[in-house]
Amino acid sequence: MNLVFDKQYVLDFAKHLLAIDSPSSYTQAASKMIQQEAEALGYKTYYNQKGNLYISVDGENSEQTIALTAHFDTLGLMVRSIKSDGKLAVTRIGGPLMPTLDGEYCRIYTRDQKCYSGTILSTSCAAHVYKDSAQLTRDDEHMEIRIDEVVNCADDVKKLGIENGDIVAIDPKVEILENGFIKSRFLDDKISVSAIMGVLHALSKANQKPKCNILVMLTSFEEVGHGGCWIPSHIHEVLAVDMGCIGLDLSCTELDVSICAKDSGGPYDYEMTSKLMKLAKALDLNYAVDIYPFYQSDVTAALHAGHDIRGALIGPGVHASHGMERTHYNAVEQTMKLVAAYICMD
Repeated sequence: MNLVFDKQYVLDFAKHLLAIDSPSSYTQAASKMIQQEAEALGYKTYYNQKGNLYISVDGENSEQTIALTAHFDTLGLMVRSIKSDGKLAVTRIGGPLMPTLDGEYCRIYTRDQKCYSGTILSTSCAAHVYKDSAQLTRDDEHMEIRIDEVVNCADDVKKLGIENGDIVAIDPKVEILENGFIKSRFLDDKISVSAIMGVLHALSKANQKPKCNILVMLTSFEEVGHGGCWIPSHIHEVLAVDMGCIGLDLSCTELDVSICAKDSGGPYDYEMTSKLMKLAKALDLNYAVDIYPFYQSDVTAALHAGHDIRGALIGPGVHASHGMERTHYNAVEQTMKLVAAYICMD
């Protein structure tokens, strides 16, 4: 295998994708961007009813198809109710760490295609006013959105077209540094999507095929638990590419590709995991094998849905998951090398 990965392509793609708001269910703009790029590389695409994007890659052996999966939906918020003073109460989409959202900018998307800016704040947001401003718990019940419009009551907000159930997207604050660090919310899992696209770009430019057909399944509801619960019936092997965890007794760093042996859904397929470890060793990759205690992937969702598949999980090491995340291009590159080896080498 002699694929060459284009670092600038991967970083440019990641920067573009990370900047597109896509909380679970509000993913159409992100999926369209990925679809257009995949088709520009020469691959066929289609969607299922829930909005998952599928990219078909022809292989040397057309009698077998294995799947790669990652997700482009992100954490976010939704308008729970409009308060009497014109602030917005919120409910979480997925599991963002609410304390990290205090003071973050956001965008409110209405059902009639309007977009308003705002700021997520504690309900005791002013140190000069509220005695408990520093101590108040930052959670759904004690945080709200201040809209950047002149609104003084619920009726003022409703006149803007804002309603209960509107999507609230959190500013990702994307920064890609010259030293290789990538800082942004929602690297989980847009950086893995970028890694897969980097592999597809390399295959396309080299006019090279994987050993068998590949179906790339990019899902739109992973953060709420059911992104990968439906899989085409001809798929029996799925490699999930999702963020690697960092912290406590885990050995992964922001420079590594992580191989997950077990998460909260149980152990991953022993043979697949062993093969990934063997490939990582043979290629002299920076890799770690870890257990993720509070984690589930699209493979887990598919298994829980009753699919007869075997699955494994890898991904670039990402620090501070569900908060202000960070990784390094080295981890992305190690992930691309392992994905490419898995689909191209026996």
